[in-house]
Amino acid sequence: MKAIDQKLWRDLWKMRGQAIAIVLIVACGIASLITMMSAYTSLQLSQDAYYAQYRFADVFAQLERAPNSLTAQIEQIPGVQQVQTRVVRDVNLDVPGLDEPATGRLVSIPETHPPSLNALHIRQGRYIEPGRTGEVLVSEAFARENQLTVGDKLGAVINGRWQSLHIVGLALSPEYIYEIRGVDILPDNRRFGAMWMGQDALANAFDMKGAFNDVTLKLARGTNENDVLFRLDQVLDDYGGLSAIARVDQISNRFITDEIKGLQGSAVIIPTIFLGIAAFLLNLLLARLIHTQRDQIAVLKAFGYTNQAVGLHYLKLVILVMTLGSLLGIGIGRWFGGAVTQNYGNYFHFPVLRYQMGGGLVVTSVLVSWGAALLGTFSAVQKAVNLPPAEAMRPEPPAQFRPTLIEKMGLQRWFSPAGRIILRHLERRPIQAFLSALGIAFAVAILLVGRYSGDAIQYLIDLQFRTVQREDITLVFNQVKSSRARYDLTHLPGVMQIEPFRVVPVRLRFEHRTYRTAITGVPPGAELHRLIDRHWQYLQLPPEGLVLTSKLAELLHLNLGDTVTVEVLEEERPTLQLPISGLVDEMVGISVYMDIHALNRVMQEGFTLSGAYLKVDTHQLQPLYKTLKEMPAIASVTLRQNAIDRFEETIAASLGIFTAVITLFACIIAFGVIYNAARIALSERSRELATLRIIGFTQDEIAVILLGEQAILLLFAIPIGMGIGLALIALMISAYDTELYRLPLVITRPTYTFALTMIGASAIASGWLIRRQLNHLDLIAVLKTRE
Repeated sequence: MKAIDQKLWRDLWKMRGQAIAIVLIVACGIASLITMMSAYTSLQLSQDAYYAQYRFADVFAQLERAPNSLTAQIEQIPGVQQVQTRVVRDVNLDVPGLDEPATGRLVSIPETHPPSLNALHIRQGRYIEPGRTGEVLVSEAFARENQLTVGDKLGAVINGRWQSLHIVGLALSPEYIYEIRGVDILPDNRRFGAMWMGQDALANAFDMKGAFNDVTLKLARGTNENDVLFRLDQVLDDYGGLSAIARVDQISNRFITDEIKGLQGSAVIIPTIFLGIAAFLLNLLLARLIHTQRDQIAVLKAFGYTNQAVGLHYLKLVILVMTLGSLLGIGIGRWFGGAVTQNYGNYFHFPVLRYQMGGGLVVTSVLVSWGAALLGTFSAVQKAVNLPPAEAMRPEPPAQFRPTLIEKMGLQRWFSPAGRIILRHLERRPIQAFLSALGIAFAVAILLVGRYSGDAIQYLIDLQFRTVQREDITLVFNQVKSSRARYDLTHLPGVMQIEPFRVVPVRLRFEHRTYRTAITGVPPGAELHRLIDRHWQYLQLPPEGLVLTSKLAELLHLNLGDTVTVEVLEEERPTLQLPISGLVDEMVGISVYMDIHALNRVMQEGFTLSGAYLKVDTHQLQPLYKTLKEMPAIASVTLRQNAIDRFEETIAASLGIFTAVITLFACIIAFGVIYNAARIALSERSRELATLRIIGFTQDEIAVILLGEQAILLLFAIPIGMGIGLALIALMISAYDTELYRLPLVITRPTYTFALTMIGASAIASGWLIRRQLNHLDLIAVLKTRE
């Protein structure tokens, strides 16, 4: 082994504590990158493979009723490769063991062969058989949540008639990877499930023989999708078509795609922060190591080592640290990545969700981390290369004495000798002190980022489900009802308060931008479903015009006072021009509101309603559920408490693992940064501290000098770290700004307390380790003259 390589190992052993801390930080950066990117890649590949293998449709359209003969006309649209017509209806279910009513979405399938589009993957049981009325395939998630299996039976109200459904198989469909009703934003697999029934049986049950109310298309490669949508709408216009949508807007696909995009954003932001801190620490470590080894560099060059050999010597140190960190990070990242991916499998239903960590990702992670480290240490290595031997052999000139700010102000008498030494050292090296504080500040910021998700979830729950949505139950009718239905609801068991609503499916158009949604008409002064602004203030519903969520206004580039074109997608399908009269800041989903009376007027109808929000007596829930199960007019029943539970199980669960991983990494980084700062300070000032011991300072006093300086830097770094943390959280929010939910910029007191506690604990642990090293300081070795 070459002498210079032996020196490398000695240097590494001497600063092993610092090296271990940096290795852990590098490992955290690479592990976070591999965790997020591998989970993103696994989901993306699983989605693409599932869609291709099971022939997921490209275009979807709903309508009132059309004859099967219309299929030939649809097939003639240029670019249409395959057409599949269906009957799709939502029905009330009586599920064994479930008190409240559930909703089943019955989808017709051919009785003699599997469907050509949106094919089914049968997990258990068999396909339906021709001529056997009542046989159904049930989605696996719905069956699992209700402990149903092949052979069980369900009760259903189909077209006003009670019918028994016989489960012959459990299945998955690419159409329901994220299995939700159109009115929901979160899955409730216990109370909603997709079911597949024979075409003839379902058509006969709903008087749809020889007709369909749903159609899906497969397009030829290179087809103009917008042109197909336009032509399909024209064909279906006379049959109550509700505006065709492309795959990108299909509800299941849209939500899973948004989640994957958010995961991709996190995979870029968080590892960049971690690796940036690692590069910063490596640069700081090398710069100060070179500063303390000036004489050694001079000797190496005097013995004939070239500039390149000296530079390579210090680069080897970086490469060795990065290699150890990379190996550890790859192992941790693979483990956490598998856990995150499997967690997504709890509510994204794939036939196979296989975790994949490709070699390309590993190579990319290592190259990115090494690139960040080498870039961060380039200036320090360059300084070692350019240091002339003659200059390096001369001892550094002593610091020039000048009064500090405290001494100029005459306040030095208020400070002990140790205190004056601390302040003098900080003032004479402000850049060095600032860089040390900046490293600690990043540790504080990472701790805030790690705990932020929990605060955001709790804020969302309080805002959306306790301030905006205050109803106990939401009822949706299977068709629009007259005002009489409102009074019929008052006679239901336990109903204490009713607020009707009217839902009209529409397409909003502003300039060249469009968005398909629904207008919800609510009574003015509503108490059960409130509208609030960004300050949580109750928003009075204007008598005319639309009130949009801020996210929808952003998507359409709308402002208050603008007029938007509203294309109604039901009944007579009028086109309206309505002003934007208000904005609300709901954090979950996208909504459009209007005064229910104004909505009835523009629709040129009497007082009608699509459903109602109910406040109920919790002691009367059982008889209420029993009554609702037997009401054929009810299409769906949603309980607010169930929505809260689902939100916590889905969004909170997915972010919970992410939060746990990031928080663990943040704690490691916090300790690594603080310990490195203190250890570097000790290596730089060991000669000065030893001199103080010789002239009479006690061990406690020199410990106060060194650790007191670190304490001041810590106090200075905390507010800076809070500001950096807020900026990083704002950057994260942009990655999760989707139509499904938006994260608020809010940090609670417990999160600040946690960050301060962890920083304090890291400082105490680091101080204890440094104090032990001070107690064993070799005064003779330290005081030997370097020159």
